[in-house]
Amino acid sequence: MLILTWGLMTISALLLIVLILMHSPKGDGIAGIGGAANMFASQKSAEKGLNKLTGIVAAVFIICTFLLGFGIIK
Repeated sequence: MLILTWGLMTISALLLIVLILMHSPKGDGIAGIGGAANMFASQKSAEKGLNKLTGIVAAVFIICTFLLGFGIIK
């Protein structure tokens, strides 16, 4: 069970890196001063799905970290 948890944690960590790098930048830059950045603030469905998948993978990573860190799985 310990090896399975370590493997799941490693895979979720690598997936999390890839998923975070796939996100589009959300920086406003200078346009944030005048409020012009909110003009095109709508998210596409692909971006929403990517956000949801990133959240699920992050939750799996955090759960594995707690299980291994507190010694629940030995």
